[in-house]
Amino acid sequence: MHLSVIIPAYNEEKRIEKTLLSVNEHLSKQAYDYEIMVVNDGSKDKTAEIVNGLAGEIKGLKLIDNKENHGKGWVVRQGMLSAQGDYRLFTDADNSTTIDHVERFFPFFGQGLPAQADYDIVIGSRRLKDSVIAVKQPWVRDLLGGIFRLIVHALVPLGIADSQAGFKMFSKKATETIFPKQTIFRWAFDVEILAIAKKSGFKIKEVPIKWINDAESHVKLSGMVRMLFEVLRVRWNLWTNKY
Repeated sequence: MHLSVIIPAYNEEKRIEKTLLSVNEHLSKQAYDYEIMVVNDGSKDKTAEIVNGLAGEIKGLKLIDNKENHGKGWVVRQGMLSAQGDYRLFTDADNSTTIDHVERFFPFFGQGLPAQADYDIVIGSRRLKDSVIAVKQPWVRDLLGGIFRLIVHALVPLGIADSQAGFKMFSKKATETIFPKQTIFRWAFDVEILAIAKKSGFKIKEVPIKWINDAESHVKLSGMVRMLFEVLRVRWNLWTNKY
């Protein structure tokens, strides 16, 4: 299988159908084969029912229906390791970055570019020159995000402008090397998987994306504090060669 699209979902009954139909509309026009996998993170609403109801309409749609909440990073890992694709993308259920961006990612895996341009991981970035933020987030959230980036750059220097955008694509080899080593499953899991990737010698490419902030998405100060402690855990794990 060429592409697996993994969508982590927690209480997404209001958005998941629209997102899945949009993803399917694009992928159904492509020449390659694919699967779309929703990983339900113990939702308390009708997320799983809605996904199951679309199974007859959307080709290759699969649901992993966890009954308990484990955290976004946990279900991302579960989906990435359960997928069958040679390339595996995880993307947010709010469709803040549309699936057509994936066509910009494929060339960096060596499809159409010289061999020296091959990458193992391609991630969407909101912080590059050609990135477009169509709907900006509130200034408080933007400020907190800036503080978090400074902390990451100081403690876990990745050489990456935007570690947190929820649109990341991995080769099968990178997936099977990185995700079994993952230990953080909530706030800072993106930082950890990129740190593991870098330590493992994988090449990471940032690509500008168009991003639309979802007004329903919120990050509280308490969440930022938890993220800080998780970044410190990543730093400790790197020092102690846990990865």
